[in-house]
Amino acid sequence: MLASLADSSGHAIALRILDAKSLESWLADQPDEVRAWVTANGFSAKSGSFCPLPGRDGHLSEMLAGVEALDDIWSYGALPASLPPGTYEIQPALDRESANAAALGWALGSYSYNHYRKLDRLSASLVWPQNCDTETVKRLVRGIGLTRDLINTPANDMGPEELEEAARQLAGEHGAALHVTEGETLLEENYPAIHAVGRASTRTPRLIDLRWSGGDQAAPLIVLVGKGVCFDTGGLDLKPAEGMKIMKKDMGGAAHVLGLASTIMEADLPVRLRVLIPAVENAVSGNAFRPMDVIQTRKGLSVEIGNTDAEGRLVLADALCEAGSEKVDLLLDFATLTGAARVALGPDLPAMFCNDEALASSLSQHGERQRDSIWRLPLHQPYREKLKSKVADLNNVSEGPFAGAITAALFLEHFIPPETPWVHFDVYGWNQSDRPGRPAGGEAMALRAVYSLIEERALAGKSISNDSA
Repeated sequence: MLASLADSSGHAIALRILDAKSLESWLADQPDEVRAWVTANGFSAKSGSFCPLPGRDGHLSEMLAGVEALDDIWSYGALPASLPPGTYEIQPALDRESANAAALGWALGSYSYNHYRKLDRLSASLVWPQNCDTETVKRLVRGIGLTRDLINTPANDMGPEELEEAARQLAGEHGAALHVTEGETLLEENYPAIHAVGRASTRTPRLIDLRWSGGDQAAPLIVLVGKGVCFDTGGLDLKPAEGMKIMKKDMGGAAHVLGLASTIMEADLPVRLRVLIPAVENAVSGNAFRPMDVIQTRKGLSVEIGNTDAEGRLVLADALCEAGSEKVDLLLDFATLTGAARVALGPDLPAMFCNDEALASSLSQHGERQRDSIWRLPLHQPYREKLKSKVADLNNVSEGPFAGAITAALFLEHFIPPETPWVHFDVYGWNQSDRPGRPAGGEAMALRAVYSLIEERALAGKSISNDSA
């Protein structure tokens, strides 16, 4: 994606970015022949549209390009594929926020997953805009690209072992430590729920544990937990074919935390970072866990299995319990957890659950600022009753069809220390169809919002989980 952004070019085509308002004022200052040309070409600055403007010698003078707003990331995402091939340079310069949006949107709009095929598509490239914070954009592009690539990789090439290798490669790039607990050692080290979910697969289940520090051992500790179900058949409560079709994305939570960790480590933020990924495949075999089995968890709570297709919360339970074994300044988990969240909010809007009012409010504000919107759903405590079991401490699902995303979050909350600031993101992690900057396939959601909050507070020397200094 970064290849679509050029350092400089002596022969770049001037690219004038216009929204409907700025087009009107720009046209007012132009000669009659220019206004006539633009009108004849039907250019109204619609997002993704363009209009070549010839000079008096007949050669291309500049290219007009339309956006919804000058700081709208996704409008710029439409341009690499819609503009004629060539190298463009935005003139006149945009302000910092719009320049960042232009570079980020252009890079994301240039993304394609080409690991199994060769594409000869020629896309337009852009000279890094003036006033752009190039290093921040590069970090975000790499983090989002990693997230997309991991989700898009088919399950035959992205099992628990390959997910571990992706974490190991990331750790090596940034001098982080990696520890992996796998197979029967999960039982010996008291991760029984991860083992129970993953034991039916020929691909060994494991807990991936990455630790990194910017050098200050007194820095705030951020723990990221990502659901790493590399493929989900549904277990013995087998999914239908259509429901199983894109289950390679069920490790999307793991992909998100690795992408976010990449961005944080590359920025060398003054924080300590821990990433926990329970990596399993929910398969079917003679030793698969069954409906109405009772399994143990690392916390000591027993769980009756109401449905084997609600396996993500089980592996997260052990990982979240381990995350809370030390004093954590901010604990976040990402998971492709429930269809109920998609019914409530659709595929594009991640559901956020949070046990801290100020933190939730701040995250929502960062989401709006970054055009990476999230929507908070409540941890409605009376719904805990829905998770009761007659034979165990908890059931992994409620009996009724209602509030599935909330009850899933409440299940996870049982494994969080009450004093720990915690955010749970229930994400879809997938674009169902091609849109500007967002091609069909794996997608990073809420990553830019979370990074924005962490970066702002870490660099300002503030508490990571609240606004106090």
